[in-house]
Amino acid sequence: MAQLLRVQNFTVSSDGVGAGEEQTLERPFGHVDPGQLFAWAGATASWPMRTDGGGSRGLDDYMTRDFAHNIGAEIMGRHKFGPQRGPWQDEEWRGWWGDEPPFHTPVFVLTHHERPSFTLGETTFHFVDAGPAEALAQAREAAQGKDVRLGGGVSTIREFLDADLVDTLHIVVAPVRVGSGLRLWDSPDDLRDRFHVDVVPSPSGVTHHLFWRK
Repeated sequence: MAQLLRVQNFTVSSDGVGAGEEQTLERPFGHVDPGQLFAWAGATASWPMRTDGGGSRGLDDYMTRDFAHNIGAEIMGRHKFGPQRGPWQDEEWRGWWGDEPPFHTPVFVLTHHERPSFTLGETTFHFVDAGPAEALAQAREAAQGKDVRLGGGVSTIREFLDADLVDTLHIVVAPVRVGSGLRLWDSPDDLRDRFHVDVVPSPSGVTHHLFWRK
């Protein structure tokens, strides 16, 4: 069975923005309030960062659970990992997620400035200076037959789409407009030349867009 490259649970605003500008340590999504985008996932029973019981069931919860299904590795851009730019000034920085990141697989961080790998819990971060095809080859080997998740951010997903390497996407459109920022698309129709698409509205107000390669 082929190993797929999948985008899972990636959320954008109704005007296609997935992250804001001027990212800082205190504001991982720049000027965009992540609560506007991710409230749908944080409300579910299966939200991986949930520390208490409860949470909603139903469609959104099913999609949240699917985040890790048959995933053996993740690829992410450097700015999803952290706010630093240029050569690493502080290798003590180990990501936004604390001592137990929610990935539980090898993670390949794309960067022009490599640094030693390290492990937190069940997640090992590798820092690679590689193009999309080479990074995907490394991730597929590490995934040991399972699929690879393309975690973002926006620029990384667009780069892999431009290289025609993405097999499936699950994009969640939140019912908010943010105006400016890093835009995944002008319209979901931008991908219809290469992908089939199903659009599934949720009672929470978000819309799940499911794309798979033609």
